[in-house]
Amino acid sequence: MKQLIPVIFLLIFLGILAIANIYLSRRFSYYFNISNIKILYTISGILTIVMIAGVMAFSNSVTQTGSIIYMLSGVLMGVLLYLLLSTLTIDIVRLFTNFKPATYGIIILSLTFLISTYGLWNSYNLKTNMINIPVSGLNNNIKLMHLSDIHLGHFRGEKWMKHIVDKTNEHDVDAVVITGDLFDGKINLNKNTLDPLKSISAPVYFVEGNHDNYSGVKAIKEHLREMGVIVLENEISILNNLQIIGLNHMLADSGSVNMHPGTNTQTIKSVLPDLGIDREMPSLLLHHSPDGVKYADDNGVDVYLAGHTHAGQLFPITYIARLIFPYNKGLHSFNGTKLFVSQGAGTFGPPMRVGTESEINLINLIPAL
Repeated sequence: MKQLIPVIFLLIFLGILAIANIYLSRRFSYYFNISNIKILYTISGILTIVMIAGVMAFSNSVTQTGSIIYMLSGVLMGVLLYLLLSTLTIDIVRLFTNFKPATYGIIILSLTFLISTYGLWNSYNLKTNMINIPVSGLNNNIKLMHLSDIHLGHFRGEKWMKHIVDKTNEHDVDAVVITGDLFDGKINLNKNTLDPLKSISAPVYFVEGNHDNYSGVKAIKEHLREMGVIVLENEISILNNLQIIGLNHMLADSGSVNMHPGTNTQTIKSVLPDLGIDREMPSLLLHHSPDGVKYADDNGVDVYLAGHTHAGQLFPITYIARLIFPYNKGLHSFNGTKLFVSQGAGTFGPPMRVGTESEINLINLIPAL
């Protein structure tokens, strides 16, 4: 049954899209007095097909034309979401007001434009958020910059990477940890895009994310290693007296639902016990998604850093993300393990953030009293 969940999810999504297209076409026919509703059905259908096909078919395009199509499709995805929400909102407002239909239509378009513009701006308004985490057995304070979900690709490239590195270098960190989805597509997958990482004097650690796998994880890791980045593949590295455990992207256990069939068949439950984690030393686990915290705790992990969720990225998907991910963003505790989930420094699909932040995280690991 669990193998059918991705299919069921896809069918539900397509059903919602069909209903949304019919609803928007009917509302705009009324608001702007368009008698030939078939034209609106056709336009909305074409836009939906362009939106889905553009993102899916051109994700790994390396041509300028393919990149433009992908970017237009990504922006369109966000705009259509807020067009739908604005229309629903105004339909509720109409219950208590009495204006001309065209007035409501203009308000809907204005709301869509304002929210979409804000979302675009906000996604590039990078925040540095700080969190202190006490760790038993730690000899000294360790200052880490946690980077996740940068999604270098069609919308972001070398300039965004340099912006992140410049903000990182402001804090004189002891190490930088990257918990996956460094890339999203092949178009900017080259050494030049990663060149800003050379200016970080502290050690840099990397574990893969699901989008790195889609984009070409072997090439990504080769480029990073050539720059001196420590790429962890189900292994442990020591920093001072801290064990840094890096896992490939994998499910929590064999009972977990796999939304990406064909990916890594290993699980956190099966891999962690074989790594030789020293329970007498403090430990930091790096994994792309915030899964399997129970197994991290079972193996004596003190701190678990992850990303992947984007905290939902766009309202109201933010609420859906809370249902999907028990640990959606921020700091959580599970018995003896502290789990921190970053909202990420980039975006997937629409280059927008509404109700969330693009963030990098200054993690201060301090000896527990």
